[in-house]
Amino acid sequence: MSSIVLMSDPRVAAIPLQDSGENLVDVREHGLKVDVRRQDATGAYAHVRLEVLTRLLHAQSHLPTGVLLLFVEGYRPPALQRRYFEKYSDELARTHPDWQAAELREAASRFVSPPDIAPHSAGAAVDVTLVDHQGRELDMGTRVNANPEESGGACYTDAPGLSTRAQTNRATLKAVLSAAGLINYPTEFWHWSFGDRYWALQTKQPAALYGPVELP
Repeated sequence: MSSIVLMSDPRVAAIPLQDSGENLVDVREHGLKVDVRRQDATGAYAHVRLEVLTRLLHAQSHLPTGVLLLFVEGYRPPALQRRYFEKYSDELARTHPDWQAAELREAASRFVSPPDIAPHSAGAAVDVTLVDHQGRELDMGTRVNANPEESGGACYTDAPGLSTRAQTNRATLKAVLSAAGLINYPTEFWHWSFGDRYWALQTKQPAALYGPVELP
């Protein structure tokens, strides 16, 4: 884990923000297959910034015949992000009562971003996987949103010990999304983003394009 830049790294929060003001759009209206496991009453989960959607559609157009992106979750309201982060931090604290606050924050950020810099709350991040033409999820080695404890570390994008099929499917996902300009969070094979602070740091951009936003 030491070679992975986590969301809690001070270098991420230090990235300047120059929000473009770009709108959030509903991906359900634009030809992507959308899962309902994270569905909420307002449909917030199905929104991303317009440029993120454009890049997802580009990625999908380059997938092999019979394979599609499955959009699981995009935008996450800041209040919800905070609840997720606090819940997971509390779980870790119960398991590791000797950990200090900084240790808990770092460990929690493997799976849930600190609320102040969360890509999901900026409409910049998407959780995606692959499905076949019948809508069946392809083998990715572990389920989407499996935390490091549940998956034994298999949630990490480059985790060792995956089956050949899972490695191939992850490589396919990585190839099309990287080519579309999105970057992966290495602790979650399903998490990809564009325009947020983490993206800016990893791609050496002077500023992030998208910051936390509220869905109108």
